[in-house]
Amino acid sequence: MIPEPRDQQGHRKRRGSRGGRPVGLDADDYRNRNVIERRFCHTKQWRGLATRYDKLAVVFRAAVLIHATITWTKTLSDTP
Repeated sequence: MIPEPRDQQGHRKRRGSRGGRPVGLDADDYRNRNVIERRFCHTKQWRGLATRYDKLAVVFRAAVLIHATITWTKTLSDTP
């Protein structure tokens, strides 16, 4: 979850009970969020997935799984 900006926190406190429910922030989830965003960007670099040539959802899902498997095996082979 995205942290609430400081000015919005001040407005919420000033309004009191009418300010609504404060937004909670899980720091661990937010810290790991960029890992997932980078993985999605990396997946979208694969042309077949970015252009959505596949007509069927089953074929598209298979392409996503193949790409994930290729990426995973590359990371395994890169480790010493």
